[in-house]
Amino acid sequence: MQCKLSISLLFLLAGALVPAFAQQKAATSESRPVDLSALPDAPGQSSDSQQSQTPAARQQSQPQEAPAGQQTKRILGIVPNFRSVSADQKLPPLSPRDKFKLAFEDSFDYSDVLYVGILAGVSQAENSYPEFHHGAPAYARYYWHGFVDTVDGNLMTEFIVPTSTHEDPRYYTMGHGGFVKRTGYAISRLLITRTDSGGTTPNFAEVVGNGAASGIADLYYPGQERTWTKTGQRWVTQVGLDGASNLLKEFWPDINSKLFHARTGDD
Repeated sequence: MQCKLSISLLFLLAGALVPAFAQQKAATSESRPVDLSALPDAPGQSSDSQQSQTPAARQQSQPQEAPAGQQTKRILGIVPNFRSVSADQKLPPLSPRDKFKLAFEDSFDYSDVLYVGILAGVSQAENSYPEFHHGAPAYARYYWHGFVDTVDGNLMTEFIVPTSTHEDPRYYTMGHGGFVKRTGYAISRLLITRTDSGGTTPNFAEVVGNGAASGIADLYYPGQERTWTKTGQRWVTQVGLDGASNLLKEFWPDINSKLFHARTGDD
C-alpha cells in the first residue's frame, strides 16, 4: 500500500521537480548579485573583523544545504522511507533479523494503517469486489484484505526472499547525473539489486516476491478473483507501483531540497 501512495505523490511532485532542474541549470549562467555586506564600507562590520574571520568560520556561519541524494526517514514527513539509502553512503549488510524488522516497520507504520483504511473506503465506493456486498461489514472485508496484502508483500519482498537469496532489500540512491540517467537507474532496480556482500544480482525479491504474494492472495480472495489473469494482474500492478516508488525515492532528495529547502541533518 505504501507504493500506491508513492505513485500518487510522484505525479504531484514531478511537475515541480523538472522546473527545479531547469532553474538550477539556468542559475549557473547568471551572474551572482553583489553582496553589499562584504564591501569595505558596509555598515555594521569593520574591515578588521572581516579580516579576522577565517574562511572556515564564515562557512560555518552560513546555513549548509543537505548533500545531494540525502534521504529522509519519511517523505513529506508522513510516508515511510526506511528502505532508502542516501547517495554515496556505505552501510553494513542487513541481518535476517534486520530484514524482518524492516518489513515489520513498513507493514505496521501508522501511515500504512491509515492509508489502508482510505483505500478500503475508495474500493468500497467503486464496488471493486461485489462479493464483499455493502455497509460496514463490506468495509471491514475491504480493510482486512488490503492490510493482509500489504503484510504479505512486505514479508516476501523485504524479508523471506531477500534472506533466502542474500539480497539487500534497500534502495540505494544514485543522486548524481541527469534526469534521464537517474530515471533509468531507478527503474532498472526492479530487475537488478545489491547482494549482502555488495555485489549485484537479479532482483528475485522484487519479481519472485511479488509473484508469491499475489499467489498467496488467492487463498483469501473470493473465487472470482483467483484466476490466473487476476493473479497476474495483481503481480504486474505491484511491480509497476514499486517502479513508481523507486522514482519517488530517487528524486525525493531533490524535491525536498528545492521545494522545502532541506538543510543538513533534517529528517
